[in-house]
Amino acid sequence: MVTAKIGIVTVSDRASRGIYEDKGGPAIAEYLAEILTSPWEAVARVIPDERSVIEETLAALADTENCGLILTTGGTGPAARDVTPEATEAVCAKMMPGFGELMRKKSLEEVPTAILSRQTAGIRGSSLIVNLPGKPSAIRTCMSAVFPAIPYCLDLIGAARLETNPEKCVAFRPKG
Repeated sequence: MVTAKIGIVTVSDRASRGIYEDKGGPAIAEYLAEILTSPWEAVARVIPDERSVIEETLAALADTENCGLILTTGGTGPAARDVTPEATEAVCAKMMPGFGELMRKKSLEEVPTAILSRQTAGIRGSSLIVNLPGKPSAIRTCMSAVFPAIPYCLDLIGAARLETNPEKCVAFRPKG
């Protein structure tokens, strides 16, 4: 079985400067380690909240590193420097708004400020890019909501196949 490459991008001015410990990227990797049974390799990046840097990083992970799945954390709020969704949209050929809709729906069950989140997802070539919030507990909530659809989406766009532990995450794939 092919080892899937998964991009994990932390978007944070403070974490990129070493002022703040990156907790989002490790939370994503920990979640993936719990649910995936197929071989995978993390390609991690910690970058500042600069739209051009985010765009360049996402494009490189998709086009050069061949990451079939790219998960971002941070930069999805309403603050002036939160530009991850705009950068994602700029590099994607197709947007997948259902991801953000479901993540906000699930997050709103836990915290009323989830309405401020602007997570989105999109496709660039054979890569699915999904924006996640920055807080580790919110990452888990959002990943648990959308991950069941991710393996099939990756199948449809020609990315490496991901298998999940059905006791942790039941991935949906149509029969036949």
